[in-house]
Formats: sequence, structure tokens, C-alpha cells
Amino acid sequence: MKFPDFDYACPKSLDEALGLLRLHGDDAVLLAGGQSLMPLLAFRLAAPGLLVDLKDVPGLGDIGIDGGGVRLGAFVRWCEIDRNAGLAAAHPLLVEAIGHVAHYQIRNRGTVGGSLAYGDPAAEMPGIAVTCDGEIIVMGESGERRVAAADFFLGALTTCLRPGEIITGLHLPPWPAGRRWAFEEFARRRGDFALAGTALYYDLDSQGRATDAHIGVIGAADRPMRLAQAERMINGSTVNADAIAAAAEAASREVDPMEDFHAPTAYRRALVETLVARALTRAAG
Repeated sequence: MKFPDFDYACPKSLDEALGLLRLHGDDAVLLAGGQSLMPLLAFRLAAPGLLVDLKDVPGLGDIGIDGGGVRLGAFVRWCEIDRNAGLAAAHPLLVEAIGHVAHYQIRNRGTVGGSLAYGDPAAEMPGIAVTCDGEIIVMGESGERRVAAADFFLGALTTCLRPGEIITGLHLPPWPAGRRWAFEEFARRRGDFALAGTALYYDLDSQGRATDAHIGVIGAADRPMRLAQAERMINGSTVNADAIAAAAEAASREVDPMEDFHAPTAYRRALVETLVARALTRAAG
């Protein structure tokens, strides 16, 4: 299908982009990677009067790694995460998850900010942001604000992003050496959206017991979420077969997955149990 008619702007600064949003209001739509927006335009599910392309806004494509953690600019593409040697050491869970995003061609175009703004509950980037206590950096007329990822996603394809605001980046806290982690997801075909997935990590104390366990899931609710009950089963325990089974069972009770033509609720709930068990087993080595 053909796109609807629209005007095009390619601002050279963040202030110019914000000015265009202020001037055109709801008639303006931001373009980052376009991997979600382009199909909406093709099917006439979106018909903006102005397309604001962020590709020339300085700084949005930067990747920062230091003692304070990792900062990803909103225009960082999946392929840039995948091949960044510094990120492989600074945040291996992020790199592993991004390797599951769609297909090679889409990873060449899709961006961090586009995925966060779209807010698909089965997408990997929102899941990593929530699981890893990420902060989403947003700029608007009143200046910059930082939103905890757990508070950013309000429902399926719904975020707390306000009119006239632009996501400029994502901050992920530092990643300690020796952290145990794993990512697992299941899709009908490689590259399809996950029917369910999990990202998790934990640290070890001096006695070899798990601390600070984070277990997140995607595709099992209307937004990415942490599983507090499953985390409690891991914290303070030696991560053995019994602890893994208890945590996986708790995970299946904690989720209330949606039912659609891809899979019924009971199947997704069982899938979460299997994936959490598989990921914890991998993390435990």
C-alpha cells in the first residue's frame, strides 16, 4: 500500500525538533528507526501531517560506558549494540537480548528510542530496561526528566511520554563483575515477536548465595514486568535445582498472560515457567 501524504522535516538540533512538535502538536510524528512506524503508514493506520526525522540530531546516536553504567542514545541501532565490544563486557545481558530482535535487516534500522516509545509488551528492549532498573531520559519544553522504566510503560503500546516530548536515551546501572545472568525467549519462528521471554540476573554473596535477583518477563502481560515472588525464591538461596523449580513455579503463578490467536493463556503461563527455569539453569552454570 502507498503511504498517506505528509510533509517531512529533518531538524539539526534537539531544540529544533522540540520546536516542530510544539508547532504542529498531534499532527507531527517522530521518525527514529521506523521499523514500527513504516508499516503503520503503509496500512494507513497512521496519517501524520508532518514526519520529523531525528537522524541528524547530534548526540542521539552515542553510546557511553563508564563507572556510572551504560547510556544508550535514542538513535543507537540494534546492530551497533550487537557489535560494540565495550558493551559485551559492560552489559552482556543487553547484548544477548538484542541478538534476539527480529532479523538482521531490522536490526540494521531499529533503534533504542523507537522501541521504548512504541512500548510493545513482547519487545526485548523494554524488557531489558525494566529488568535492569533502567532510566528513560526524556526531553520536553520544561527540560529533561528521567523516568524509571518500571513506571514508563503503562500498558500495551502505551507509555507515560507526554505530548511534545522526545526520548533522548536510556541509562542502565553498572554491571558488577561475576554477575550471573541469562536471557531466553520463545517465538514460533526465529525473528518473530516472542510468545514469552525472560531476562534475569543475580549476584553472589561470600557464601555463594544469590542476592539482588532480578527476573523480568516479556510477552506475558500488557507490559514488561518484574516477578517479585520468583525473585524472593532466589534471593538468599543457593541456586540449585530445587530453588530453580520453586522460582519457575512462582513465576508461572505470578503472570496473567493475554490470550490471542497465537497462544492461549495457559500455554503462555507454562512457557514462562519453562523459560525462567531454563534461564536460571544457564545463569547458575
